[in-house]
Amino acid sequence: MTRDEFNRFCAGLPATSHVVQWGGADVWKVGGKVFAICGWNDGADAFTFKVSKIAFEVLQDSPGIRPAPYLASRGMSWLQHYAAPGLSDAELRRHIALSHQLVAAGLTKKKRAELGL
Repeated sequence: MTRDEFNRFCAGLPATSHVVQWGGADVWKVGGKVFAICGWNDGADAFTFKVSKIAFEVLQDSPGIRPAPYLASRGMSWLQHYAAPGLSDAELRRHIALSHQLVAAGLTKKKRAELGL
């Protein structure tokens, strides 16, 4: 997945917003909460997203995937797809969509209603 494909996919998810921060990273949010990030890793795109505790345990040692720098070290279940083989584009899209759902589910009922979620 390219950065442009990542941005198009995230933009297509419900009630999202986009900012560029942290040294040029594309940061996607739902209800003001981050659900996906595309930043640089040694000159290549790296995709960071929230996962369930089970997915974190299963995927964290897979080739091309690691606990997300900064986020996972703080006890959060976030992974980063940073190199091949990693995830296929379809799997990466699925995990980003699930990340969006996990973050949206953590919003207040009022906020979800305001966003139409």
